[in-house]
Amino acid sequence: MSVDGWNTVLVLGGIRSGKSEFAESLVADAPTVRYVATAADAPADDAEWAARLAAHRERRPETWTTEETAADPRRLADVLASAGPNETLLVDDLGGWVTVLLDPAHQPADDTATIAELAAAVRSCAARLVLVSPEVGLSLVPTTPLGRAFTDALGAANRAVADACDAVVLVVAGQAAWLKPGAPHPATVPAQAGPMQAGSAQAGSAQHESAQPGPAQAGSAQAGRAQTGAPGVPGGAGASVAASEPSPDVFTPTPPAAPEAVPGAEPTGTAWAAPTMALPMVATGLVIQPGMELPMPDEYAGPQAIERLATLDVPGSGLGVLERAVGFAAATQGTVTPAPWGRVRVLLLHGDHLGDAAAGTVEGESARRARQARAGQGALARLAAESGAELQVVEVPTSAPMETEPTLTGEQVEVALRYGWRLAEEAADAGVRLLVLGACGAGTEAAAAAVLVATAGAEAPAVLRRVVTDSDEIDDPAWMRRCAAVRDALHRTRNSPRSAKDVLAELGGGDVAVATGVLLGATARRLPVMLDGPVGVAAAMVTRDLAGQARHWCLLADHGGHPAVQLGADVLGLTPLLDLRLDLGEGANALAALPLLRSVLALAAALPAHPSLGGGEDDEPDTVPDTDEPDFREPEPAGPGPTSTEPDFREPEPAGPGPTSTEADLREPGGAGPDTEAVDPSGRRAG
Repeated sequence: MSVDGWNTVLVLGGIRSGKSEFAESLVADAPTVRYVATAADAPADDAEWAARLAAHRERRPETWTTEETAADPRRLADVLASAGPNETLLVDDLGGWVTVLLDPAHQPADDTATIAELAAAVRSCAARLVLVSPEVGLSLVPTTPLGRAFTDALGAANRAVADACDAVVLVVAGQAAWLKPGAPHPATVPAQAGPMQAGSAQAGSAQHESAQPGPAQAGSAQAGRAQTGAPGVPGGAGASVAASEPSPDVFTPTPPAAPEAVPGAEPTGTAWAAPTMALPMVATGLVIQPGMELPMPDEYAGPQAIERLATLDVPGSGLGVLERAVGFAAATQGTVTPAPWGRVRVLLLHGDHLGDAAAGTVEGESARRARQARAGQGALARLAAESGAELQVVEVPTSAPMETEPTLTGEQVEVALRYGWRLAEEAADAGVRLLVLGACGAGTEAAAAAVLVATAGAEAPAVLRRVVTDSDEIDDPAWMRRCAAVRDALHRTRNSPRSAKDVLAELGGGDVAVATGVLLGATARRLPVMLDGPVGVAAAMVTRDLAGQARHWCLLADHGGHPAVQLGADVLGLTPLLDLRLDLGEGANALAALPLLRSVLALAAALPAHPSLGGGEDDEPDTVPDTDEPDFREPEPAGPGPTSTEPDFREPEPAGPGPTSTEADLREPGGAGPDTEAVDPSGRRAG
């Protein structure tokens, strides 16, 4: 049940680093948790340690169950292998497990083979699994032989388990740093009592049982002891991004009572206009850079869902091309019976491009569209109201003229990417199941065309559609100026690198950069995105160099007849589901198609299999109950003739010589009717 970007995670940390509290926060949303305690009971002469373990047991939530594996180290692998996909396990900790493994009572044993068995069990575990382990590799080498044996064995176990897990996080002084990319939800480590107050823990912070060191480890640093936390791990998400200013408001539009004036003034600032240093680095240490390893959709659920459609009880041939929507939803939800997208959020990016990229546009028109959306007016807001979708209008800084200078600085690109990532994370944390990405800035089509030219080898005139004025007249001079702007921008950057961030800085601008961050953040959180228009497609092209997995989380409902969208979709392998050629504005096209896609998913999930394949059906009763309804059966004929209204298809008896029946007569002589004669086996008449 990989709901947050990981299914198995290893939490490492030193003594009192906060690793246990962080691990517990990762499973706080689970209805039940199997707490696997690996430590042996405290010896009789250690009353303080026994009291600490007792306090840890008492603080666990009542919904948690505890399972102990200290009696047999190999039992831990069996517990993990037998766990079901709907279970959540918390193993605390591997230090205690290694201590028991090295206990003379369990020797001689092949420690290397046992660690390999554990790693294999972690790799194949179907449950959601969190393992806690002390990180002893940063300490001094123990002075005793058995102390060194403990650190060596624990280090080997940590390496093997880390390789088997989807994600690995290191907690240092209450701060979480993700070493292996994952995308779990934000977690906060609660404040913890001091070392001398272990008996009075904070409520809700379920502490673990760790190893009681054996006599051979008396000279070591008590590496197997219980790890208790330090206060203050801020959002422990694998890709959490902090921001210096609040995000734009999110609201669910409702149909306006009256179409009077559109109120509201354009905001004066943007949420990410501050310098980079005002926007902290990604809290986990993850840097947005080329070659990131982000999650992929379920490779089996999609094809299996499409195969299942062929078995449904439908009177026709099925869902046609909309089967792809079912396959996409199944892969991104990880189930063969995907549910219709419930909570949907539209991100409308508003940011203009200066220069000839915006040739032919009415000054202030894009700002009016943004204000209109905020006021619940216009096509986008009304369609959002009809479908119950949320709407978030995101202001991005104005981009410089591409033909004369870079559209953004390198610093602005970094901030824009993190800002878009954070918008996607906030949506995922709020329970959004589908993002719709659109834009309404002036010059966005030329910027997207420039990105496609740089990344796909296109020609500007081929991907820039004609400019149409408000009076439905074609403005060819404006179109030529846009083409010239793209041409000049490509000429200016002919010797520049073509890396993702360079393309965004030189050509893409603020809206494409933020959209790129949104796609990356949504991918990290396993959140599908419906693209609508050239900005989203251009952003998807850029993500290929940063994280190739992002395009597999994108869905294109309709290309709208836009040449840039058609070309980008072809390069990305995104086949549009529909060919309605909608042109209602970015975001609105997707919302217009959303009810149809929801209906398809609901139908695919609800229909049973065809009766010929074992599905159920409502059969007619064998007998008709007495009723006052009239009997519509045909009356029996009064005269001679057949007693049934159905025609008699029997062949007439021949008048002349020949067989007396069209069927082979195998009856004995004398058994024929009055008008028939016996025949011999050869078929000739007898006699």
